[in-house]
Amino acid sequence: MRQRFARWAAGALIFSAHALVPIAPVLASLVFWRKRYVLDYTGTVRKARRHIAAMQKGPALHYFQDVAGRVQQVPEHIEGECVQCGNCCMNHECMFLEPAGPEKFQCGIYHSPFRKASNCGSFPLHREDIERYSCPSYFVVAGAKPVIPIYPARC
Repeated sequence: MRQRFARWAAGALIFSAHALVPIAPVLASLVFWRKRYVLDYTGTVRKARRHIAAMQKGPALHYFQDVAGRVQQVPEHIEGECVQCGNCCMNHECMFLEPAGPEKFQCGIYHSPFRKASNCGSFPLHREDIERYSCPSYFVVAGAKPVIPIYPARC
């Protein structure tokens, strides 16, 4: 049942994103308070189409299968730190990814609460995330027990 819902939700998201492409620059400008998305309307539409195509390759389904329901599963113990390679940004296809130097990239909407609720705010969730994007800096520690946060009991 949960798998079916995840497929349906991912399909609905992709369908909606396709339908909104013509107004994507305006929406992005309003939501993230950056007028450059409207000023470069054609470029933003092109990036939005690439972004949607990349989402269809797995990130949309991954969000509804793994990210939204991650509380039910204890993740593997992952270590490392971001080296700003941009691979995790749908292999450089994210419309919000910006160059930050030679071979370095940064998220153009990093401080937005919308980004934190997406796949981006959970990377890497598990081994498959690291492998999907050929991440050069995060790794699963073999044999290590996952860290499980302990919260005080509520009375």
